[in-house]
Amino acid sequence: MNINKVKDAIISALKEDIGTGDITSSSLISPTTYCRTKIIFKEAAVVCGLNTIKLVYSYLDRRIVVRLLVKDGKRVRKNTTVATITGPMRGILAGERVALNFIQRLSGIATLTRKFVDAVSNYNVKILDTRKTTPGLRELEKYAVRCGGGVNHRMGLYDAILIKGNHIRCYNTSLAELERKIKKLINRKQKTFVEIEATSISEAIRFSRLPVNAIMLDNMIPSDIRKAVKIIRRKSGGHITIEASGGITLKNVRAVAKTGVDRISIGAITHSVKAIDVSLEVSDIY
Repeated sequence: MNINKVKDAIISALKEDIGTGDITSSSLISPTTYCRTKIIFKEAAVVCGLNTIKLVYSYLDRRIVVRLLVKDGKRVRKNTTVATITGPMRGILAGERVALNFIQRLSGIATLTRKFVDAVSNYNVKILDTRKTTPGLRELEKYAVRCGGGVNHRMGLYDAILIKGNHIRCYNTSLAELERKIKKLINRKQKTFVEIEATSISEAIRFSRLPVNAIMLDNMIPSDIRKAVKIIRRKSGGHITIEASGGITLKNVRAVAKTGVDRISIGAITHSVKAIDVSLEVSDIY
């Protein structure tokens, strides 16, 4: 994980929330007042983002001590205490919302990802994320996917080539020209992963002879995906990775996995996730 991007996200969140200062805590709480607090998961979940708590408080007050009680990626039951925070109360309360925001969202992503992974555990298929992430939080959100047992798709436009419908439209009349471009691309960027999107069986047939690493079957029904998988396997000799994407839910993911695809990419695990209910509770003031 790129720690500098994580730090940038945390600093930005603190500036956004605290601004010129926590005027409530500074007005009501003495700077010499200390407290002990607990971070408690109010529902069963897969924990993720606990190290962001340490980073949040390292920027606010070095006297604050954060003790993590579980590791990221662990399933916890309702009412589990996952961390304790001790130190000056002003600083702890100032960072409370930011710390919880990160934990709630990242744990939500990890939890939903794990549900998808568990749903297809009987099949030889991987669950992948997409680029449909919160601006500025991609590094953390993709980490959360990994904590949930998922696999990261490309991090951005710079580390893999995904030829989608809007690119393909430029070559609708000349697949040969597209093939020439892809071959030239692969020769120039030999280690770059190249994937192309197909939205129908006919496109899958056309693209299966292209020198690509993967074909994404986008928004296709399971019966069509199954047919496309057989065709691609036969025409490519099994050398092309096959991915299903578009409209994947917990209700239909098993049906998609049964088609024989190698991987399933799901935008919902980052863009439509439900935050986990997590709270910070003061246990002692001194």
